[in-house]
Amino acid sequence: MNQRQLLSSALASLLAAASVSMAQAHDMDAPKGKEKCFGIVKAGQNSCANLSGTHSCAGEAQTDNSPVEWKLVAKGTCAKLGGLTIEQAKAALAKAGSK
Repeated sequence: MNQRQLLSSALASLLAAASVSMAQAHDMDAPKGKEKCFGIVKAGQNSCANLSGTHSCAGEAQTDNSPVEWKLVAKGTCAKLGGLTIEQAKAALAKAGSK
């Protein structure tokens, strides 16, 4: 393997590792006093990546009230808004996938 291929491979590995750690950072727990609430998001108003993995950025929700999209809300208000916990959202996603 020549030096150019070796450097290209090393750079590709570093970029891949950075992408993985950034994705994991997006999946971290919500900030203090906030909670992730699924199923209450209006199109284009999600906080970050969705459960189904079809996008990884805020503001990319395509439909209103999708159970795989979430946004941060004040802790204790999600249920009052008619939203789902992450466990409930995962169950809804699994149920939809089995149809």
